[in-house]
Amino acid sequence: MGPAPTHSHPRARSHPDGSTRWWPRLRHRLSDLFGGHLFGRHLFGGHSHDSADQIDDALEADAAGRRALLISLGGLAATAVAQAIVVVLSGSVALLGDTLHNVADALTAVPLLIAFTVARRPATDRFTYGYGRAEDLAGLAVLAMITLSSGVAAYTAIDRLLRPQQIHQLGAVAAAGLIGFVGNEIVARYRIGVGRRIGSAALVADGLHARTDGFTSLAVLLGAAGVAAGWRGADPVIGLVITVAILGVLRSAARVVGARLMDAVDPAIVAEATLTLLHTPGVEAIRELRIRWIGHSLRAEVDVTVDATLTLAAAHDVAHAAQAHLLHHIRRLSAATIHTSPRTAAPGH
Repeated sequence: MGPAPTHSHPRARSHPDGSTRWWPRLRHRLSDLFGGHLFGRHLFGGHSHDSADQIDDALEADAAGRRALLISLGGLAATAVAQAIVVVLSGSVALLGDTLHNVADALTAVPLLIAFTVARRPATDRFTYGYGRAEDLAGLAVLAMITLSSGVAAYTAIDRLLRPQQIHQLGAVAAAGLIGFVGNEIVARYRIGVGRRIGSAALVADGLHARTDGFTSLAVLLGAAGVAAGWRGADPVIGLVITVAILGVLRSAARVVGARLMDAVDPAIVAEATLTLLHTPGVEAIRELRIRWIGHSLRAEVDVTVDATLTLAAAHDVAHAAQAHLLHHIRRLSAATIHTSPRTAAPGH
């Protein structure tokens, strides 16, 4: 029995934290009690494909990602301006370097903005899955910037150990370091939160990158405090400690981006998709289930077992129902291809 046609439908609305998903599940169970018949579907809402009742999660996530980048870019710009004012008042070259470093690293939002824009292009005969992978490639650029940040931090710390420098205007230096740390940490939390909510590994990595910039500014603050306490080597030593912390952040970001490039998904998503399929009338077993991220959207490819006596039209209806169930219940799923196989067929046929 050949594969059933693919029908792409937007998924029904659910709250970002999943708190309202109890109703679709209950409705799904009640509908199943009526055998999925027309009466049951209409009585309990079923899986409507009325465009007026549904939204395009991919476009919503895309807009949320761009909004997060633009807002956080403005926050980092304000942080840099505040630091620059302190630089002018204190004349600190170290603070000037940290400010310029924060400005340059804030610009990593640019390749991500470009990636989010490119990802909106429709699929072509060459890029049949669309351009969602542009977002994952932008994640590699963020990893490169975090690596560069750790290298610069290490070089600066070692150079200060070999060539100690007198730090002046300790109060102003500490204030600038505090401003940089707080500003970057706020941006980091915001980007990471939005990135996890919309399923963007690149945006999460960029949030972790902002956190590394905050660590660099924290080194300035702690170094100034150490010097004020009489420890002249505090600045470079704390700089080395911060470098180690940045390497830890780099490891976390690399795991996030690397897992996405290797098509890793949360096993809980697979478990939920399996449960959803098995509750579809007519689906007897799941022979194969594959789910992958493309940008911040999921795609699924499924092979399910059905009764061998079903007609082609009946098997198509089962595949269509299974697809509708998946699109309705799996968050961020934008498309699903369902193949039906008769119960007696060997795997791969």
